Amino acid sequence: MILIFVAFLNAEQPRTPVLVELFTSEGCSSCPPADLLLSHLQKTQPISGVEVISLSEHVDYWNQLGWRDPFSSSSNSERQRQYAEMLRGEGVYTPQMVVDGKTGFVGSDSHKAMRAIAEAALTPKARVSLRCSANPPSLAVRIDNAPPGDADVELAIAESGVQSNVTRGENRGRVMGHTGVVRRMSAIGHVNKRKPFEAEPMLMIDKTWKRENLSAVVFLQDRLSYRVLGASQISISGCN
Repeated sequence: MILIFVAFLNAEQPRTPVLVELFTSEGCSSCPPADLLLSHLQKTQPISGVEVISLSEHVDYWNQLGWRDPFSSSSNSERQRQYAEMLRGEGVYTPQMVVDGKTGFVGSDSHKAMRAIAEAALTPKARVSLRCSANPPSLAVRIDNAPPGDADVELAIAESGVQSNVTRGENRGRVMGHTGVVRRMSAIGHVNKRKPFEAEPMLMIDKTWKRENLSAVVFLQDRLSYRVLGASQISISGCN
């Protein structure tokens, strides 16, 4: 009976969320292994006690080199440039993986990814709670236990199960699939005091996106250091 009770307690313990962002492009021949790694991390959740929340952010600076990535945006490129300033590394490049806004490295390096995710999970997190409604599509967000400081609350709409038949550029002839592709990202508020944050943003969903593959990701990001202080995700297809 004691063993059963202990097992039940372990099963109920919440996992620590860690945000993994991949800056990638369908025009980059080095990116497919990184895309596969991100998908593997999302699907297998390989680290016990950790919830990997993955975002694939396609940059647009490869678009003039033969293939226009249909998932790319200038805002993703700008976000990567801001990380480059904060991380003080080798500038912008693809593929680049950034874990919890703190650690950046070549996005296909699975060993560095696993190590960075495990280390990020040791940092105390704000608790981000999400509920969603279908009519109209909206989200109820609450953030508790936020660390002191000034931080933005970001909302990303991400779509998995998307792919392209690449006909030009470095990946010509490939069918490329992606997980957690950022369709839209925006700030929905900010936290600067030790008190709960609450918001009810609308979910702006394009009719061309497949609702059953969409998720909403909310994370708290420090304005000065860009470190991610807490995160959560919810499937939009399950909204009532």
